[in-house]
Amino acid sequence: MAKIEPTVASPADNSMPTTVTPAPGYGAPVSIGSSAPATEAAPVTEPRQLDQLSRIEEKAARIEEKFARYEAVLTRAEASLERSAHKVDAAAGTMDFAAIRAEIAALRDRVDATPRAATLFTTAIVTAVLTVVLTILVLRFGVPGLMPRLLP
Repeated sequence: MAKIEPTVASPADNSMPTTVTPAPGYGAPVSIGSSAPATEAAPVTEPRQLDQLSRIEEKAARIEEKFARYEAVLTRAEASLERSAHKVDAAAGTMDFAAIRAEIAALRDRVDATPRAATLFTTAIVTAVLTVVLTILVLRFGVPGLMPRLLP
């Protein structure tokens, strides 16, 4: 004959007493940790169902934690985006496009006023010719009080 062992079910809630259920025909369930009779106790569920329920609760708690973390990240990102938008608005508001246009026009006028290549070459040639002529004059007639005449 097969021997049937009693099962022990842990309660889902700590307020419920732990009960031991004997095999059928051996008598009423015995309550452990409580002075109340077992007939007032809640019905006992299988340990597998309790384990499955606790796993489901743990998974739900983890999902809630992940959701809270993502929500916090998105809230920080939204706040950062708001700050950036305010900075861009402030920068755009302080820009004076008319003043920038006037500054660019003044710079363009200054660039247009600078001499071009032909003017620079002409100035270089005139400077070279004048330098040669003045050098010849100084060598021929000398500089009174500084140097005597070197060319006859």
